[in-house]
Amino acid sequence: MYGRNLLTGFLVAATCLTVLSGCSREPAWTKTNRAVIREHGIEQRTRTDIPESGIVPSLDPGVVTGTAALPETELAPGVKARMYWGTGALVCRTTLAPGAEIPRETLPSERFMIVMRGSVEQLAGGVMVPMRAVEYERMTPISGRREQNDLIYLEKGADNALKAGSEGAEIMEVYSPVRMDFLRKAGAQDLPPEVPDPGFGVAPSHKPGVVYNLHDIQFTELVPGAISRLVSGRGVQLSFIRMDPGSFFAHHNHPEEQLMMVFRGAVEEIILDGTAPMQAGDVLYLPAGMVHGGTNSSRGCDALDIFWPVRPDYEEKRRAGLDAFHEIIPEDAKIELVADGSVQSPKLAYCEGPSWINGKLYFSSMGYDNKWTGDVKGSMLVEMDPDGRYRAISKGIEYNGTFPLGNGRMAVCDMYGHKVVEVDTKGRVTRVIADRCDGKRLDGPNDLCVDDKGGVYFSDPRIVPEPHEQPGPSVMYVRPDGTVIRVVEPGTLIKPNGLILSPDCKTLYVNSTPEDYMLAYDVAPDGTLSNPRKFGKLLVTPEMREQESVNPQVDGMTVDERGNVYITSIIGLQIFNPRGELLGMIHFPLMPVNCCFGDPDGKTLYVLCNDKVYRIRTNVRGAAYTLRGLE
Repeated sequence: MYGRNLLTGFLVAATCLTVLSGCSREPAWTKTNRAVIREHGIEQRTRTDIPESGIVPSLDPGVVTGTAALPETELAPGVKARMYWGTGALVCRTTLAPGAEIPRETLPSERFMIVMRGSVEQLAGGVMVPMRAVEYERMTPISGRREQNDLIYLEKGADNALKAGSEGAEIMEVYSPVRMDFLRKAGAQDLPPEVPDPGFGVAPSHKPGVVYNLHDIQFTELVPGAISRLVSGRGVQLSFIRMDPGSFFAHHNHPEEQLMMVFRGAVEEIILDGTAPMQAGDVLYLPAGMVHGGTNSSRGCDALDIFWPVRPDYEEKRRAGLDAFHEIIPEDAKIELVADGSVQSPKLAYCEGPSWINGKLYFSSMGYDNKWTGDVKGSMLVEMDPDGRYRAISKGIEYNGTFPLGNGRMAVCDMYGHKVVEVDTKGRVTRVIADRCDGKRLDGPNDLCVDDKGGVYFSDPRIVPEPHEQPGPSVMYVRPDGTVIRVVEPGTLIKPNGLILSPDCKTLYVNSTPEDYMLAYDVAPDGTLSNPRKFGKLLVTPEMREQESVNPQVDGMTVDERGNVYITSIIGLQIFNPRGELLGMIHFPLMPVNCCFGDPDGKTLYVLCNDKVYRIRTNVRGAAYTLRGLE
């Protein structure tokens, strides 16, 4: 059994690895390793391009260590780091006092740097550029910001310098090859005269000298239950991995060495024929070939895995995932702010339910305050031109979702009016589509979609003030003849919210469930639903994983001509293919609330975020039935 406090003779001997020059004795753990490989029938992947570096790792192989137990090394005045390293990569968790500087230098190794807390100015391309970390702020109708951790990659030989902001900073740096000057400062002994830098013929995954927000980098599915943001240099690969609650990863190994650090949650790490608990702040060194695996806690585990050299299997998965994403969202597509309701007039509030009709965008501006209290006096239905100019076409009605009907008008959820209505582009109500179900008043319709027969599906999540007359949150359907039926019974969903039909109108997708997925239903010719099934494993924030129950906090949805489903959520606009596989995510400065396709060719995605309207060009059109007002 390997563990945090286990120190045995053969672990000490294991610091003499076979990859080290001049070491002829095999590490003691390899005998157990071979036995575990045979026992579990582990398929071996080999490579012959990894050189001997002559560096002795700072951590005992297979032993979990707390970061706080690592010695602190002063790299410059006011700059202190806790370092750990393998044979090919060095990690520095560095704290900088306010205004502290890392003097200008020429990098002897490639370097990744991520701002974990505070702010810095980083030398890049001859100028000092700002980088910072911003904590996630919980969404409200008038506030809420997204998480930010800036990241930069600098190649070997680049000029480097850094200065902390007025509040100081904490950064994480990863170097490959290992920096000899840092090891000397840390007191490492028996260092080789130089360290080889083979380069491995791998191109960096991101442009050198460019600042990225880590949270903009697309996730790659590594195995079922584990997704990762992968960032690679020429020699080292960073895997910011998220592992599902309770997920299990069987015994496996790989020819690349691995340095692991847990950020959040916990995992019972399998190491050879034993296990060792890891929690936030723990680090682990796994030599090349050492068998490992793990069982993640009930709240999952977020970690950073650093591989040397770059794993070709992971790089292949990363590229394949990006190719699929860029089939939909062009690689050069930029998010454009179209309208800013915080500075334009009339002021916008919580924007919802967009529809594109006759060359204009229509949406509701809901009069919520910061405590989610609705006020019909501050609500309006808005018409926006493509250039971002907009106007109120009706006021004083707490409208929510809208959807084009195909007759130049739209179906609209009058939430506080307890009905679904038809509204023309002048803002005039032309008829009531539904106001009762089973003879009782609707509680408060929220979102809706219209099928190819003119029938209307709408959610009624019971989020308006009492009194309530319906038996509970549910989904209803208005048949073309005006009959209203309940198609999703109370208790199935937490608060049924966004819903959308597949392009052929044979599948209805609905959120939000008691877990982090949507539900998909088969649609019968009479509008009834059957065969409910999980669809689309939704991404949630790390903070949400720490809660007793996970509410994925998702909202409006749309669908494109290929059947890909776009769902707005607290961490961004998530895109799933018709099989429910995550294709990627688009981040916005604020939480996206709802979305639709528009523009003359139907290939622009309009996204509402609080009091702002954004858009981004796509390679696909919206589904035909969502674009009835396109012409």
